[in-house]
Amino acid sequence: MRSITNETGLLAMAAVATALAFPVSLSAQSQNPDPIIVDGPVQSQPAALVKGPEIKGVITARSNDRLQITTADGQNTVVTFDANTRIRTSGGLFGGRSKLAQDSLLNGLPVTVKTWQSGDGLIANQISFRNGDLKTATMIRNGTAQQFAEQTAATEALRGRMGDIDKYNIKGTTNVYFDTGQAVLSSQAKAELCSAASQAEATDNALLLVVGYTDSVGSEEDNQTLSEKRAARVINHLQQQCRWKPYRMLTPTGMAESDPLASNDTEEGKAQNRRVSVNVLVSKSVDGI
Repeated sequence: MRSITNETGLLAMAAVATALAFPVSLSAQSQNPDPIIVDGPVQSQPAALVKGPEIKGVITARSNDRLQITTADGQNTVVTFDANTRIRTSGGLFGGRSKLAQDSLLNGLPVTVKTWQSGDGLIANQISFRNGDLKTATMIRNGTAQQFAEQTAATEALRGRMGDIDKYNIKGTTNVYFDTGQAVLSSQAKAELCSAASQAEATDNALLLVVGYTDSVGSEEDNQTLSEKRAARVINHLQQQCRWKPYRMLTPTGMAESDPLASNDTEEGKAQNRRVSVNVLVSKSVDGI
């Protein structure tokens, strides 16, 4: 773990950051094993379609009949569900265009998707998820539980204070490190992230800004993608395992090989640069409140 009081470029990035709307943790969910299945029968698919990949992840975006599924390694995949898609529950069968079918596919819902390949796109043949997960996602969506109502109130209060603020005080920085070309968190990194979240929780009005970096190995484009993937992995762990609230997270940033901590001319230096920085920020206008 590394603590830093200032880092090049962070204040400028934080100035334009907005609260990240990442899905809240679904790790402590109902253990109800009964699945709900959105299923399009194989025989109804056009002959031109071929079997596509199976995707396991969380719905992180929805636009009409298109879903974005984010997997554990931060990869995003867009799938389409069409008129053939059907929802099966223990209570009956519903057509894919029904209101129930559309309302069931909520942001934050963990799903397993079996697909058909259609040109450059994927069509969902089967989408399965647990009934308990749907209940949790629905509660989050509707905001019926007291804890979510309180979260909304806290979000609005923070936005009201920070609407015209463009400068922050950096209270500390925790760096976690990665193997070459990888975005997998080590056991040590996971522990350090939760420790950093606990320390930040004790800081009034604290927000987290997560920034991913790489060493100089690889192309600029690949390193940009890798730095973003590393930042996304850290965000997921902070929210899902460390219970850091999404409304207290600023938009993450991937900086590729910019702002190295050490020289990329040595293996030791490269190891220090393959990192994600978790920065604890407090707006200067509310610092000390």
